[in-house]
Amino acid sequence: MAKPIWLVTGGAGFIGSNIVEALVKKGEKVRILDNFSTGKKQHIAPFKNKIDVVKGDICNPAHCRKAVKGVSYVLHQAAIRSVPKSMDRPTASHDANATGTLNMLIAARDAGTVKRFVYASSSSAYGDQKKFPQKIKYKPQPISPYAVQKLTGEHYAIMFSKAMGLETVSLRYFNVFGPRQDPESKYSAVIPGFMEAAYLGRPLEMHWDGKQSRDFTHVFDVVQANLKAAKARQGVGEAFNVANGKSHSMLDLQHVIEKIVGHKLERKHFPRRQGDVRKTWADIGPTKIKLGYKPKVSFEKGLRITWDYFEKTYFSKKKKK
Repeated sequence: MAKPIWLVTGGAGFIGSNIVEALVKKGEKVRILDNFSTGKKQHIAPFKNKIDVVKGDICNPAHCRKAVKGVSYVLHQAAIRSVPKSMDRPTASHDANATGTLNMLIAARDAGTVKRFVYASSSSAYGDQKKFPQKIKYKPQPISPYAVQKLTGEHYAIMFSKAMGLETVSLRYFNVFGPRQDPESKYSAVIPGFMEAAYLGRPLEMHWDGKQSRDFTHVFDVVQANLKAAKARQGVGEAFNVANGKSHSMLDLQHVIEKIVGHKLERKHFPRRQGDVRKTWADIGPTKIKLGYKPKVSFEKGLRITWDYFEKTYFSKKKKK
């Protein structure tokens, strides 16, 4: 009997490449679809000979059909994954995040071989909630184009389960961080940005007052959630929070990085960024019960893993320039 094929869209990106690596280590047959606009060839270089690479764009239906041919599981990670970028370029991010997701869902349905479609949604769908921890049943209150787009994809995925005969599970990611995250972009997430500044001896760029907090989730736990969602007996046609289940402020983040580097860090405060929310903190009870998910990487441990990765692969080269 032929081995099932796993398709990871955005497989050369930050989250996607970590999922691909885990699947390769398990001996699975893996294909990726990536246009390499933000995904990097070096992310997949260590296992490139063990995977099938399709260079293409989820905004092109023909590329989606080609990538999904003969596939059993789709882990859909491809996206323009940035709130600030969606503020600057709302149409381009909509095309990738909403229309691109619909293209992939249609291709997966039409392929006739896909057993499960796992969709990467986002905690940004909640908006600026006042009740915590955030539960899936809470009414979404998106305050950025990115949040609207990811929520749209989530609704499409759930509808495809209910009306189109395609099993889907949607995962709302909470502030993912870890190895292979990009510290260079002006849209870079806070953790790689803080770590780069700490390594280079620059002040941390602290937006708002630093008391805003996030449920930081290590990428290794996001990988775990995807693999479990693909085969879970429960949860089809539903959405789940994927998080650590704890919230840490930007000031907490600074203090842990100070522990890692062994000295105090300066910071410069800037205005609140458009689309930023005050707090994220997830209820992961249903995710544990229905998907068998259990976060394994604590906030501090995850930061140390991430620092070690950046120090070995990126920061030392940056300092030499």
